[in-house]
Amino acid sequence: MFKKRMTLILALAAGTVLAQTAQNRIVKIQGAPRGDVKNGPLTFTGNPVRATVSSLSITAKEARLAAPAGQTMAAAQGKRNARFMGDVKVTRGRLTAQGNELAYNEASGQGVLSGNARASFVPDDKSNGDTVSITAAKMSLDVDSNVSTSTGSVKLVNGNQSGRAETLVFDEDRELARLTGSPTLTRTATGKQKELVITGKEARALTKNKTLYVTGGVKLVQGSIVTTGNSLYYDDNKNVAYVVGNAVSKDSKTGTTFKAPAKGALEQRTDLARVRTLSTAFNIPTAQFKMRGE
Repeated sequence: MFKKRMTLILALAAGTVLAQTAQNRIVKIQGAPRGDVKNGPLTFTGNPVRATVSSLSITAKEARLAAPAGQTMAAAQGKRNARFMGDVKVTRGRLTAQGNELAYNEASGQGVLSGNARASFVPDDKSNGDTVSITAAKMSLDVDSNVSTSTGSVKLVNGNQSGRAETLVFDEDRELARLTGSPTLTRTATGKQKELVITGKEARALTKNKTLYVTGGVKLVQGSIVTTGNSLYYDDNKNVAYVVGNAVSKDSKTGTTFKAPAKGALEQRTDLARVRTLSTAFNIPTAQFKMRGE
């Protein structure tokens, strides 16, 4: 009897959560529309058109709301599709995203921004931090979480750091970015510090802390120094990189080669362009770079 009650309670709780999620995904567009009020589609125009869905605020020159074929607008609530066109702007907290068009689906809770898609994420303290800028072919905003996924010729700029990849997942709450699809990370040259270029299979960046975690065939290039290994951790504020796992560094100018011991690592001072071996292991703080659900 107890197990049956618990099962019922859990089922009711799950149902409540799902119902709340569905309610949060409903788009609300301001203004008096044109079109078939019962069956749709409805067209909204304004200067600009304004809409909200969950924590997203949307403005555009025009919006169209449609129900799936064979359903009325009222019956289809929670399954409708909205299309925003012309100077689209989406805001959520410290994130502002823009593009030519936004396609939103209530059932999935996903809004896909396309046409010169770009976004900026401002620091919580504007006097002590850099704005993160993202450009991509498309940018998907999840209304259930403060997470966006950008795809196609993605570029991220964060002060002196920049990254390019095919896909970027950005968690606004944790200020954590994951880049996949041949990611390339660059730290621009400043003063006497030469440009730093890092490549690997996957890269993760804590944009506020200016730290990077790169895995899979890592290569770090700075001037004549090329350092390779399995994984890399870079702290921009401390001007230091640690390469672990079969780490080797070669300087083509001096002919110097450094190899990390089996249980050690290589440390590279990027401000001094200097490499040294560490006899003890360097433990990359991987927990800091975990994405949601990992």
